[in-house]
Amino acid sequence: MLETIGLFLLISGLIIGLGAVTVIDIHGFLGRKSGYWTESTIRTHKITKPLIWLGMLLVIIGGIIYYLLNPFSLNLVQTLIGVILVANGCFLTFWLSPRLVNLESQGKATKVLPDKWQRAIFVSFVISFFGWWSEVVLLTISLVRR
Repeated sequence: MLETIGLFLLISGLIIGLGAVTVIDIHGFLGRKSGYWTESTIRTHKITKPLIWLGMLLVIIGGIIYYLLNPFSLNLVQTLIGVILVANGCFLTFWLSPRLVNLESQGKATKVLPDKWQRAIFVSFVISFFGWWSEVVLLTISLVRR
């Protein structure tokens, strides 16, 4: 029963987190050259950011429960990826997000973001995309190998 709860929390976290990541990544991609989409991204990130953190929390709790009951070699790799995703999320939450909110409060939300910011956001997108999808692939492998 506990194993099922752990797996449910893990999968739920992946769904919530990856869904929110996908939404904000698409907005960010569209906002690279468009003031309209930049503003939309700034507003959307206020919703997706808590969902991504909720997803990560559920992944961590579910992963701890599930993998303690089902030791598997990939859980170390998944843990490393999770640490990278948390570090990436901290950058986005504590460096980028306040700057975006500040632009909005200054009435500059429709301006395209500076190139330096866009490069940092692109690197973050790559980390996020491959990190979250790697977690899904590795969980799938662990379930199939059982």
